Amino acid sequence: MAYARSLERVVRLCEAGGDSRNLRVRLLDELQIATGFDAYAFLLTDPETAVGCSPVADVPCLPELPKMSRLKYLTALDRWTALDGVALLSDLPDPSRNLLWRELLRDYGVRDIASLVFKDRFGCWGFLDLYRYDRAFSAAEAAYLARLTAPVSTALRRSQAGTFVVRPSHAPRPGPLVLLLSPDLLVLAQTPETYTCLSLLVPPEDGRPAVPASAYNVAAQLLAVEAGVDAHPPRSRVHLADGLWLTLSAARIGDAAPPARRRAIAVTIEETSPTERLAVFARAFALSPREGDLLGHLARGGDNHTVACLMSLSELTVQDHLKSIFAKTSTSARGMLLARALGA
Repeated sequence: MAYARSLERVVRLCEAGGDSRNLRVRLLDELQIATGFDAYAFLLTDPETAVGCSPVADVPCLPELPKMSRLKYLTALDRWTALDGVALLSDLPDPSRNLLWRELLRDYGVRDIASLVFKDRFGCWGFLDLYRYDRAFSAAEAAYLARLTAPVSTALRRSQAGTFVVRPSHAPRPGPLVLLLSPDLLVLAQTPETYTCLSLLVPPEDGRPAVPASAYNVAAQLLAVEAGVDAHPPRSRVHLADGLWLTLSAARIGDAAPPARRRAIAVTIEETSPTERLAVFARAFALSPREGDLLGHLARGGDNHTVACLMSLSELTVQDHLKSIFAKTSTSARGMLLARALGA
């Protein structure tokens, strides 16, 4: 009965919506009452690549966050990219098969981990790890957590949709920013504006430096790709502020670099391109594949007749699809739709 009432409160929180950070904080408060966890890491993800960003976290090993990020992405067992709902570390016959727990979290006294993924047919919107020190999660708690993944997935998707607003014409646009990491994800160097950008992505606590958590995530995904753990590209699109979306990408520095920089990882941060922004917009607003294609043609300047020819549809069908897009995105005119989708 208590779990049923808690689930009702979770659904109400999800329906109330709000920005993704405040939504996650409110959800964690409710989950704390229901399950009594000791630590947590709640990340948004790029809906297509499932690479994490914008964490809300309280973890026992914060000084070792680079190592934690690296091991999280290199852990194949119960990885969020292959997970459906909830998985418990304590359900494994041999928990030491979990690389993150064996190489790090066990030394911090973590006894059990409940791992949740929030995804729907439009993409992966986030994942959550709940940690316990003194006891394992019960089957009843796991069942409760599994039931909330669907409403939370929808709420996270809608919170991302809410970030697509028209940016002021005078709003500054960041130039390419670069963060250089060692193979162990330690910061080697960065361009001057990178610190400011990272501070906005993950606001630091008072008196503490910004933590490049989103950069750690794309770099760790590069390591996962190289290790054959996961094939998603090391790229993540994330909302920064006021309708501005950024794309973080990771790549190795070649052998032509100075010896101290060879095999280092360069994380680049730049404004998300119109094409990639449109792709996230379509997923966030739950557009069908056909509606997403139509939106792309409109963004390239096509009128109804041209779009109908390109998509082998009648102009009436194009108009029907456009009405559906207007309804889903709460717009009523093509200009406003494209302004929100493209950010200008």
